[in-house]
Amino acid sequence: MSNTHFGFQSVDEREKAKRVRSVFDSVAPRYDLMNDLMSMGLHRAWKAYTVLVADVRPGHRVLDLAGGTGDLAQAFAAKVGPGGLVVHTDINSSMLRVGRDRLLDAGVVLPTVVCDAEKLPFETGSFDRVTVGFGLRNMTHKDAALAEMHRVLRPGGKLLVLEFSKVARPLEKAYDWYSFSVLPRLGRLVAGDESSYRYLAESIRMHPGQEELKDLMRKSGFGHVDYHNLTGGVAALHVAIKC
Repeated sequence: MSNTHFGFQSVDEREKAKRVRSVFDSVAPRYDLMNDLMSMGLHRAWKAYTVLVADVRPGHRVLDLAGGTGDLAQAFAAKVGPGGLVVHTDINSSMLRVGRDRLLDAGVVLPTVVCDAEKLPFETGSFDRVTVGFGLRNMTHKDAALAEMHRVLRPGGKLLVLEFSKVARPLEKAYDWYSFSVLPRLGRLVAGDESSYRYLAESIRMHPGQEELKDLMRKSGFGHVDYHNLTGGVAALHVAIKC
């Protein structure tokens, strides 16, 4: 069995999923609050832009992978209407439980499924849209996960991957200082967990940059791939079409 990265560490690839699960078990109760604090609320604008670009319409079937606390799923549910479907999924049951409760509190009832994006339990060509918000970088075999996303999309369907990415060069020093000095301390003070937020900063650095991810998505079978840099490349939205 080969090794992969967990942040800056090299670990047996069989161990990565367990370690990632431990991280999100720890951060789930304060996940939304920490997102607001560490992005200064910008993650809400990034997700709103994702919803806009997704162009979800009444009757569409949407698969939300790594859906966590359910903010994207909730937004898409309002778009598909009673004739559509949004499936809210995550590999981490703690995150999914928080998301399910949040959706129910908002009066939104969606199918909620614990599943591995690398082995999706859905039929080929069964969705109009597949979305992944800040989850791809935590997947052990990104190529396998992207191939599965391609498989479950119908021809003409759209994949949207919102993820932290490579910042513009003038922002690099300030972004590194914030990521490795401020963010772990914020995690310790607010969530009582410094190491998980240090992993977050490290995992961003190990994730493919914009062009590299674009190339990986093309190799996974998508005929057209483009990306939109958000806030100087702090995040990027990759959009792919299944031809």
